[in-house]
Amino acid sequence: MNPNWKNFLADHGARFEAEDISDFGDARSELESAASDSVMAPLAQFGLIRATGEEAAGFLHNLFSNDVQHLGRDRAERCGFCSPKGRLLADFLLWREGHDYLLQLSADIQPAILKKLGMYVLRSKVKLADAGDDLVLLGIAGSGMAAAVKLLGIDFPTATLGVARFDGGTAIRLDERRCQLALRQDAASQVWETLASQLRPVGTPAWRWLEIEAGIPHITSRTQEEFVPQMANLELLGGVSFTKGCYPGQEVVARTKYLGKVKRRTYRAHIDGGCPLAGTDLYSPDLPEQSCGKVIEAAPSPAGGCELLASMLMTSAEGGEVRVGSADGLRLAFRSLPYPLE
Repeated sequence: MNPNWKNFLADHGARFEAEDISDFGDARSELESAASDSVMAPLAQFGLIRATGEEAAGFLHNLFSNDVQHLGRDRAERCGFCSPKGRLLADFLLWREGHDYLLQLSADIQPAILKKLGMYVLRSKVKLADAGDDLVLLGIAGSGMAAAVKLLGIDFPTATLGVARFDGGTAIRLDERRCQLALRQDAASQVWETLASQLRPVGTPAWRWLEIEAGIPHITSRTQEEFVPQMANLELLGGVSFTKGCYPGQEVVARTKYLGKVKRRTYRAHIDGGCPLAGTDLYSPDLPEQSCGKVIEAAPSPAGGCELLASMLMTSAEGGEVRVGSADGLRLAFRSLPYPLE
């Protein structure tokens, strides 16, 4: 996170745990506001990579699970970066800025992914760089979202993952009640002050809960190479093209689809207890001696306890008795996702 932006947030009440923002003074109340009111959250949990150059589109297209070549300037897309075995090394939200491409991913894996992508550049006319010092990410959610962004003069997109540009940066509509802003550093503080009259600041846990409610899992260092894209519902989120051609792991991803071998999916669930770490194993009676899945993300729930996204065997989920950490751990209470599990 840019030090100037971090200092600005601290001056406005942000409390930090490492690089994450734990809260703005009242974590429990902020969670409740995220569920019922209109909020804004600095997205410190994400990092950015900028791809520049005349061959940037083709370079990314040949590495990622989605179609980058045909991505328009008015759209963003989700995509994955896989190992040769088809396991996710990272997931991205990707959009264009002028002739450049911006890749948003979990901050804890950003340095390693930037380095790994750089290994593929070779003679390609593309440059990759950390964009975290150039741009600030800010999430907005709630019924007041549209009115708030209108204060910024944004012609707000109506379609999910639609992109609009304004003087301070770029706005991306994430879903019906959430959007995010990618702001120039020199505009971020003024945008914050403008939005603060309409929106309550909240910390990382509140936004993570909103992501879980939306069924959007993110790959972190604890879950790299654990899932093929279908296990993380990535193709259900529009993050996989099955017609674009080759990329690392493409054969495994395609085989999983066309041979009907999707045996694991990501589910949303609640537990009456503290939040487990990403990567924590899950257990069910149908597989008493081995794990049936793993937690991908977890966050405190406004209703108490913890909500999580976890990838697991579909047969275990259908059995209804899945527990966290051990065979006698806390039992998952399954919740609905905003999209069908096909």
